[in-house]
This record gives sequence, structure tokens and C-alpha cells, in this order.
Amino acid sequence: MMKMTPVVKQLLIINIIFFIGSQLVPVSYNYLMLYYPESDDFRAWQIITHMFMHAQWPNFAHILFNMFALYSFGSALEHFWGGKKFLFFYISCGLGAALLHTGVNYLQIHSLLDSVSNLNLSKADLHLILNSRYTVGENIQGEVATILNNAHCTQEQFNVLGQAAAITQSPVLGASGAIYGLLTAFAFMFPNAELALMFIPVPIKAKYFVPGILAIDLFLGFKGSSLFGSGGTGIAHFAHIGGAVAGFLMMLYWKKNQFNNNRWN
Repeated sequence: MMKMTPVVKQLLIINIIFFIGSQLVPVSYNYLMLYYPESDDFRAWQIITHMFMHAQWPNFAHILFNMFALYSFGSALEHFWGGKKFLFFYISCGLGAALLHTGVNYLQIHSLLDSVSNLNLSKADLHLILNSRYTVGENIQGEVATILNNAHCTQEQFNVLGQAAAITQSPVLGASGAIYGLLTAFAFMFPNAELALMFIPVPIKAKYFVPGILAIDLFLGFKGSSLFGSGGTGIAHFAHIGGAVAGFLMMLYWKKNQFNNNRWN
């Protein structure tokens, strides 16, 4: 078993502090998870803080699996790269995850809004509607009801707006995006290392294992997207893909420039 490296240890401590603190102060979730930029709950610092937040207790598995993966794959990478290079890579993958997740949300929201463009709602009206707390099929009252009535909004159009609002108001949290970047780097550096999941008893080489789980994430992401299907899992699959893509691009660049052999101490 590989010894835990310094930066991995510090990241573990930070994640655990965030987890314990957020259980003691639950309102912190609203400020530290990553919201869509058009949400009233969005704050600029969430681009960083979301990757240190994890699901609320009693869902302990979320932080447990992420931290185990951080230790398992992160320690190996930091051992070869050095702390600064590893930390740069880790944070960059987390940012890549946030970028792709937000980009996919943008496409979904604006695809839905384009389908009801004949309502001729103003930008201010749309902002108010996207940030209204309602669910599909629920009767709306107040200013939003007045706006929709004046626009002669049908039930079908109302349901579409409800889907767009739900995406706008759904936050993302967790280290998974950064972890997927580490998985991708690990497969780059140790392609023949054998990995296994609890539900797959046979070890699989990293060069097959990592593309396999990414393919599953991609399928589930498309299946749960309002653009391509239905049946979301509640998991930010495109954040996983975003972290992996960021990691893949950095590894390609470093390999091309013979930078992969250099440590940052």
C-alpha cells in the first residue's frame, strides 16, 4: 500500500473539514455548492468550493468513495509529479468538470427556452421564472402567474419552463470531477495497472477500466439530459466527463512537451 503523500493528505483534511462543517451549518450548502450562473444562488467562489463539498449525512458514501479514490490514485501521481504539479492538475480537472457541466446545462436550458420563444418573454421575465420555486404541474401565483397569463402560456409551455427552472436551480457538488481527472492521468501513466470495482470481481487494466466507466457516464449523461432523453440519475455525469477531458488534454500536452517527466517541488 502506497504511503499517503503530503498534498493528498491536505486535500483529504480540507474535504473532511468542509464535510463536518457543512453538517453543523447546513445553510453553507447554499453558498458553497455550484449553481448555474443565471441562478440567484450563484456565487463566483462556488467554482472552487463545490469540489470540496459532499452530500449531506447520512449519505456518507459520496465523500468516502471520493476520498478513497483521491488517496489511491492521487498518492501515486503526486509521488511522481511532486506536490505543486499534482495540485495544479487536481484543481484544473475540478474546474474542467464545472465548465463542461455548466456548458451542458446552458445548452439544455436554452434549448428549452427556444422551444417556447413564441411567448416573447423579456430577459427579466425569464430570469424571474427560472428562479421561481415551483414544480411541473403546480399552480403558480403572484408575479410569475401574471407574466405567464399575459403571455397566454399553455400547460405544455409551462411544463417546459418548469424543466428549465429545475436545471437552473439544481446545484452540483463533490470532488468527483477532479477524481475522474486523476483516473485519466493514472491510466495514462500506468495503463497496465489492474483495477477493480466491488461489483466487478475480475481486475481490469487501467487502459480499459477508465474508458469503460467514462463510456457509462457518457451514456447515462445523455440518457438523463433533457436534450437527448429522460431518466436522470441525480449524478452530474457531464462533470465527471469534464474532469476526465481536462485531465486527458493536460496529459497529452505534457507528454507532447516531454513535461510529464518533470516534477514541481
